[in-house]
Amino acid sequence: MRRYQFGLQFFVLLGLGMGAFAATRQDSQDPRLHGGFRNPKNDGWTFVHLEGSPAAIGFQHGYLLAPEIEDAKRAIELSTTHGVKHSWADLRAVSQQYFWPHVPDEYRQELQGMAEGLKAHGSQLDVTDLVTMNAYMEFSYYYDKSKHQETKGVVSSAGDHCSAFVATGRYTKDGRIVIAHNNWSDYLTGTRWDIIFDIAPSSGHHLIMDGVPGLIHSADDFGINDAGIMITETTIGDFYGFDENAVPEFVRARKAMQYSESIDDFARIMEAGNNGGYANTWLVGDRKTNEIARLELGLINVTLERTKDGYFAGANYPINPLLIKEETDFPTNNPNEPSLCRKRRWDQLMAENKGKIDVELGKKFETDHYDVITHEFDPNERTLCGHIDKSSRGMKPWQDAYGPAGAVEAKVTDSTMAEKMSFVAGAGHPCGVEFHAAEFLKQHPEYAWQKSLLQDLKANQWTVVAAAAKGATSAGMR
Repeated sequence: MRRYQFGLQFFVLLGLGMGAFAATRQDSQDPRLHGGFRNPKNDGWTFVHLEGSPAAIGFQHGYLLAPEIEDAKRAIELSTTHGVKHSWADLRAVSQQYFWPHVPDEYRQELQGMAEGLKAHGSQLDVTDLVTMNAYMEFSYYYDKSKHQETKGVVSSAGDHCSAFVATGRYTKDGRIVIAHNNWSDYLTGTRWDIIFDIAPSSGHHLIMDGVPGLIHSADDFGINDAGIMITETTIGDFYGFDENAVPEFVRARKAMQYSESIDDFARIMEAGNNGGYANTWLVGDRKTNEIARLELGLINVTLERTKDGYFAGANYPINPLLIKEETDFPTNNPNEPSLCRKRRWDQLMAENKGKIDVELGKKFETDHYDVITHEFDPNERTLCGHIDKSSRGMKPWQDAYGPAGAVEAKVTDSTMAEKMSFVAGAGHPCGVEFHAAEFLKQHPEYAWQKSLLQDLKANQWTVVAAAAKGATSAGMR
């Protein structure tokens, strides 16, 4: 790595032809900004380093990303209110009554600090707005506890999709852990999933994760910490159940990423006070022990599996028969169900590549367009790299999910990179297939309600990102 200094700017080349990030010092003299910085957008990502007390981390977040947080709030509000058919005022009321009482003091200070950082730029967003943004994927669980049927035509149902795996032992090239994830979302919110958060808190562990401006958790939950814990997940499809008197998922997910030192720690934190919101199958690795695990976290049924020689994959299909029966309406008897198609593809790829899996193969897997039904490379809702905006060849669109939605970014890392707090990230469609909003809306006027905020999704190259040391003024490899 070479470093060049030009006045107050530091440019760090990340090598490998993967792009470079540039960082600039901030012009405010507020002491809460000490240690925080952001880099200009590169290959679709904005790198943001936050450090210090909870209040300082929050202030830095709000101050450094004020325009992006305002934009993300507008997108989240439009997507969520359309999906659950309730106003933002209604969502704020739910946040105040059910979510905020279960946010611990550390994260209250962070959210309050963020509101103050936003206010320094003239923003009118308050703490309740920020809590509502952080909990936006939990509202559908609250409003429809039974969740026996997704509301027809709600694009946000695409949030029940992601493709991920974790492998170790005889399945990987070096016998150590490889973990990867791509995030499926509606394009309203998904095009805002473009931040790399590098957080060095005064308590807990240094962590690096992808995320959305204004959110204190990753939300698609890909991240690593300096205790060697590697985390991702995929949502449990067709899940129902919610406990208003328990801890929000966004709190538990952030706490687990910040404080876990083992797989047992992770499981304990995620299970403690589980409210059932945004129910996921978690894939976790501990690079210290070379062990991986799958935590299927239902509200009633919880299953933890672990191995030092094998793999776990996720594509939104439930696993435990009791969970399937008691907490989901998942169509297990339909082999053409898109999640089960992706499950078959994961099993194929793992078998074909046993002993060879590394970061490069992880990137190929997460951009895979092979359809196990048509036996063609045809990006759609059944392929690991999802494109719900494209109907399957020879078939009608999958109506419950069809719309401007699909995979919006992807990440891969292994134990060697994780030791350096680093991973590779592809923003937008790293598979190379782009989405053009104007063209889509012209063909599908039924989505005109998104016109004011729907954005193009570009094809970006993979980029290496790495955490910065505490007190640094730029990001780079360590």
